[in-house]
Amino acid sequence: MSLSVLSGKKVLLGVSGGIAAYKTAHLVRLFIKAGAQVQVVMTPASKEFVTPLTLATLSKNPVFSSFYNDDEGEGNWNNHVELALWADFMLVAPATANTLSKMANGTCDNLLLATYLSAKCPVYFAPAMDLDMYKHPSTLASFEKLTSFGNTIIPAENGELASGLSGEGRMAEPENIVQFIAQDILSNEPLFGKKILVTAGPTYEAIDPVRFIGNHSSGKMGFEIAKVAANKGANVVLISGPTNQKIQHPNVTLVSVFSADEMYDACHQFYNSVDVAIASAAVADYKPKNIATQKIKKNTDTFIIELQKTKDILASLGNAKEKQFLIGFALETENEIEHAKAKIIKKNLDLIVLNSLNDKGAGFGHETNKVTFISKDFTTEAMELKSKTAVANDIVGKIIKHFKA
Repeated sequence: MSLSVLSGKKVLLGVSGGIAAYKTAHLVRLFIKAGAQVQVVMTPASKEFVTPLTLATLSKNPVFSSFYNDDEGEGNWNNHVELALWADFMLVAPATANTLSKMANGTCDNLLLATYLSAKCPVYFAPAMDLDMYKHPSTLASFEKLTSFGNTIIPAENGELASGLSGEGRMAEPENIVQFIAQDILSNEPLFGKKILVTAGPTYEAIDPVRFIGNHSSGKMGFEIAKVAANKGANVVLISGPTNQKIQHPNVTLVSVFSADEMYDACHQFYNSVDVAIASAAVADYKPKNIATQKIKKNTDTFIIELQKTKDILASLGNAKEKQFLIGFALETENEIEHAKAKIIKKNLDLIVLNSLNDKGAGFGHETNKVTFISKDFTTEAMELKSKTAVANDIVGKIIKHFKA
């Protein structure tokens, strides 16, 4: 499970007073490493187990544990409402039996509980206590009541406990907590359960063993689409021609190809199983009719290569389309809208993303792109110049809108 879904998330970590509080140092570190922002709120008792200085240093934020700071008699108030509204989600870990009971019954005798009662964001809690406490009817009642509030329990694990006994009640390990939350967030993303095929990059058509016909596509647009779709919960098959782009995401399967024929075969291998196909690759229109088996020597002043058309991947996908939402790309230099509309009809597309090489900052070799969306009913939406990540978000937004319709 990728933790990239946590990047940029605002995490409010509530630490209560149990021995498992020592694990929160590692927990904070994992959230920070995943790219999240972390704000820690501690109960007074929890400071006996882990110091605020430790968690402040690791989170890069001051730690709060009381309603006000009486530094030099100024009485600065720590606003629990602002803390609660700041967070994308709140995690109480460890959640002791005492704190869980107070959360379930609305007791508000410390800053952590006041913040919890003000929270409008999703709340997770990771219980930590001895095995008999964990199974006590009052604890089980707290679990049931909190889940009825919409809070999510991260179940305790089996293992050695502070009492010397071994059994259920041990707080889930920090790695497992972070993975649990990442998976839960991903499962609530709008494309969870959808499978998407994305093509990216150029194709290289061999002339001889060392030379080829290619183009300037970097593959960045397709890779950005794959990343955004995966972070929205989709399982992505990314079929890419030769490129320097990198991707590491457990929801993305990268299939590397070289030529247009290889990309054609790979697309049709997966096409029947996908819900969406996005053909953003810059596939060669022509390839050498005959490929030399040995390097061609420079023996003449002129050299003629006979070319033949490559298989039209996008048209073949349109022809085979059943349930798929099919998105094509068009790169034009003249009569852009008319050519793109003709392509929608000819290739049975649901949406086309039009690039014009006449637009500064668009097309190959740029970190930005300027596109126009044209749907199959010819509704046209011109977008401003944006980063390719922002354009990828717009494209994936069209997919989400399609499935919500």
